[in-house]
Amino acid sequence: NNALNFNLPSVDDLFSTEESRAEAKLERIVNLNPSEISNFPNHPFKVRMDSEMLELIDSVKQHGILLPALVRPKPEGGYEMVSGHRRKKAAELAGFTEIPCIVRNLDNDEAIIVMVDSNLQRERVLPSEKAFAYKMKLDAMKRQGQRTDLTSGPVGQKSSRDELADSSPDSSRQIQRYIRLTNLIPEILELVDNSVLKDPEMLQIAMRPAVELSYLTSEEQVALLDAMDSEQSTPSLSQAQRLKKFSQEGSLSEDIMRAILSEEKKPEVGKITLSSDKLRRYFPKSFTPQQMEETIFRLLEQWQRRRQRDLER
Repeated sequence: NNALNFNLPSVDDLFSTEESRAEAKLERIVNLNPSEISNFPNHPFKVRMDSEMLELIDSVKQHGILLPALVRPKPEGGYEMVSGHRRKKAAELAGFTEIPCIVRNLDNDEAIIVMVDSNLQRERVLPSEKAFAYKMKLDAMKRQGQRTDLTSGPVGQKSSRDELADSSPDSSRQIQRYIRLTNLIPEILELVDNSVLKDPEMLQIAMRPAVELSYLTSEEQVALLDAMDSEQSTPSLSQAQRLKKFSQEGSLSEDIMRAILSEEKKPEVGKITLSSDKLRRYFPKSFTPQQMEETIFRLLEQWQRRRQRDLER
């Protein structure tokens, strides 16, 4: 009986280990106390106490939380919210001590992508939220080994920004603009959000001028903020382009900022701006801005041909 013992696992041990691994991967719905769930690190989407939140609180009080939140377990114990920050806040304000949650094992980059994708589907997302969300997702895609250069790759090969646009409500070009906004100081980025919130009492900066201002240094942006406050005016696109040019030449001073901001703004010649919120009512949610534009021009061409035929009768 000199049999060697190699300490090999038994068949039962092998199967139980396999079973426990499979069970660990299974999703399950559990009721959790909101205090057990920490917020997602650097969560770019704000939980605002606005009319939509008040409606959500009323709904939670009447019907409970109909759609479970998505959480992932933390190594040190407890859970981290991936999707459902607003539902969690509404439940807390409604006095709930438990909320239904789907528990899913996700690594950091998987969690970022799910978090961004689920929140971008909301009806109203602020520019600052999209800016940091797109940047976070693009960085996660890079770590997952996908191409992340923002320029065109070889013929037939998509850039990472194009890949990101495929699963997003914005075009590749628009995503690039949003990511540029992450270079703005928070106070100026807030003015870009104001342009979406449309508060008439607050200073506002449109998206395109804001992109130009993102090329100014942080020190120049702080000085510009003071100039905008004293002039109670924000730059138009052409003014922002000039501010950027002075900055790149190294000659942008506060006097130049005030001089540009104090100019009487001229209407953009030949420019028509259409509200994307109004246009969205006429298109499927899956349509990109480029598809919307192509459809509009196709319909205009059809209308023009019909009009021409009517004139020739």
